[in-house]
Amino acid sequence: LIREKISIRNKHVDIKSSEIDLVTETDQQVEKLLIENLSKEFPDHLFIGEESVANGSQCSLTDKPTWIIDPVDGTMNFVHGFPHSCISIALFINKIPEIAVVYNPLIEQLFTAKRGQGAYLNEKKIKVSGETNLNKALVMMEFGTSRDPQKMEVVAANQEILMKEVHG
Repeated sequence: LIREKISIRNKHVDIKSSEIDLVTETDQQVEKLLIENLSKEFPDHLFIGEESVANGSQCSLTDKPTWIIDPVDGTMNFVHGFPHSCISIALFINKIPEIAVVYNPLIEQLFTAKRGQGAYLNEKKIKVSGETNLNKALVMMEFGTSRDPQKMEVVAANQEILMKEVHG
């Protein structure tokens, strides 16, 4: 669905909490599809979907096996046709993350991880750099969806602190 719909210029977009916190029909369709298919395989599991919660569904992480789903992680990128959006899914058991999958169908990247067994990108083991000095580290940062002036000040202050310290 994501691959099919990214090229559509005028996607139907709704606003959640603010003008930059968006949801599309694709978000809702992907979430529904994932929950339907996972429910068939794991009928006793629970689900917390970003879009379901945004629409008022109850959300409570318990000890029961629970799938947490962000059907289009990076909706803003998706809306603008920028190919850095993904499907993010994690399975929690006893409130502990056991399995995680992040898939970007637009550039065919599949990240998987299982607790205690490391992380993989397209079936090849990956690891963090191990760099402990900020002045040699590459750091990525997101601004978030809040445009509350106080929160934005905190984000800007943190970014300024990091910019002085990191390599890039």
